[in-house]
Amino acid sequence: MKKFVLGIIFIFICFASYAHIGHYSNYKKIEMEILRNNELIGYNYYFFSKQDNVTLVTNQFKFEVKLLGATIFEVEGIGEEKYFKDQLISFNSKTLQNNKKKFVNLNLNKDKKKFDILGSSFSGEASLENAIGNWWSHKILQAKSQISPISGSIKRQLVTFIKKEKIIINSKEYETDHFKITSKDMSLPDDKKLNFDVWLDKKTSLIVRVTYQRMGSWEYRIKNYE
Repeated sequence: MKKFVLGIIFIFICFASYAHIGHYSNYKKIEMEILRNNELIGYNYYFFSKQDNVTLVTNQFKFEVKLLGATIFEVEGIGEEKYFKDQLISFNSKTLQNNKKKFVNLNLNKDKKKFDILGSSFSGEASLENAIGNWWSHKILQAKSQISPISGSIKRQLVTFIKKEKIIINSKEYETDHFKITSKDMSLPDDKKLNFDVWLDKKTSLIVRVTYQRMGSWEYRIKNYE
């Protein structure tokens, strides 16, 4: 019991040391590489712009999986998160997955204090406690549930602190906090469950590495940031 309480206190202190959207106001761009089975297959880029109290985060991503020279899986998309101070006020995305169109249109409903979502997999209301399931912000590690940036579906999650870790990415060393994100609903099919390992760099508050297993070993890792 004592270890459990200490663990909760540690996570609280850890997150308290990070700011929210304001902490990312000095960034112009975050570039991540996407790898599958240690092979580079694509990219995930985030671009930041700010005017007064409004911040726009534009996400561009593309990757393709080939087998014997033939493309068997291909995804390309773009999304835009809009924040007023620390509050998400809208998110819109369009994705083409193996020639199938997917989308999300999310807006803040100030009267109901909810998000209104129209997506290819879910339409309805959602709590403001949700985070968009992107990898540029540590907020994903604080949320009780996340909204798919591709389809709008909502999944409840559990975030567990694993350990402090020094890792090397592209010859650069990072002092990180290693977390695990898993689905709270264990009745979901395996291909629908959340099961991510996430490394958060303490110095920059950037997520520098994400790994998961799904038809191979996948990795998102930091390439560059400005």
